[in-house]
Amino acid sequence: MSLPTGAPVARFRADVETLGGPIGERRIALAVSGGSDSMAMLALAVATFPGRIAAATVDHRLRAANADEAEMVGRWCTGQGVPHATLTVEQPRDRRDNLHDWARRQRYQLLEHWAVDVGAHLLATAHHADDQAETFLMRAARGSGVAGLAGIRAHQTIEVSKLVRADYPAIYDAWSIELIRPLLGWRRHELLSIAVEGAIPFVDDPSNADERFDRTRFRGLLATAPLLDPAQIARAAAHVAEAEAALRAMEAWLWATRKQVPGGVDDPDGQIWLDVAGLPRELKRRLARAAINDVRLVNGIARPDFSDAANIEPLLDALERRKSATQAGVMATPHDDLWRFAEAPPRRSL
Repeated sequence: MSLPTGAPVARFRADVETLGGPIGERRIALAVSGGSDSMAMLALAVATFPGRIAAATVDHRLRAANADEAEMVGRWCTGQGVPHATLTVEQPRDRRDNLHDWARRQRYQLLEHWAVDVGAHLLATAHHADDQAETFLMRAARGSGVAGLAGIRAHQTIEVSKLVRADYPAIYDAWSIELIRPLLGWRRHELLSIAVEGAIPFVDDPSNADERFDRTRFRGLLATAPLLDPAQIARAAAHVAEAEAALRAMEAWLWATRKQVPGGVDDPDGQIWLDVAGLPRELKRRLARAAINDVRLVNGIARPDFSDAANIEPLLDALERRKSATQAGVMATPHDDLWRFAEAPPRRSL
């Protein structure tokens, strides 16, 4: 077994520090599933930032092999002097939840809290250019907008809230960590070569070959269509991400300037009024999503699910026709160019 050297190490350092700044004495937390991509990232990180790495593997308890895969990662880390943790999902899945969405939420929640616990400033995942290209094509096929086509973000600042005292369940503290994807410019075959040439152990998740999943089918399409270059598609996603960042900045400014209090009277708690006069539909869409999220948070609405992937076009259509509509437990009511968002009244029982 040998660690990477030379150009791959220099490239990895540049990619990490482009996203997270000079590492110095900071610690990097790595999400390592045991696949060739994440094991290659782990080997690159150990070679590039010795003594600054901690790794974790999430056991979703969806396959019997999950625990064995986590143990394999742990053994390799022990041999390299890298702290490793196996994070087990304990939260049962609601049958109404999409399996992949549920697994992703559970995984990131565990990883973010673990990263805070080990004192890491950065949390890195092993998403690469082929993952980005698959994501872009899947979302394009579903008719996604700018936010969806931006794909996997290279960098995000995550606010992590944690319970401070078990005997006072209302007392929380918050930390910020940087979630980075330093391999978005790397191809899958490059990472596989690092793992194979270094005799670094890895596993193949059988779900990667399961044709029931959209990602598997798009992966096959990319492999058989030479005109679809994953690196170029990933580059297109990066350009869309830049446009998305600009729109998010505009959304933040509008959120701060377009919230209204009609008649100068304070609204009851948990309501949002938005002035949408003169705004194009994309900005109305973004403000409506923000208002729905805000009302759900303030009123503690957990069901039904709502995410950035939720389709709110019927709600926008209704509001633009001056009709009320309900989505995700929130009622939106138009008053000319003012849109009011509040918790939806309970349904009447028959």
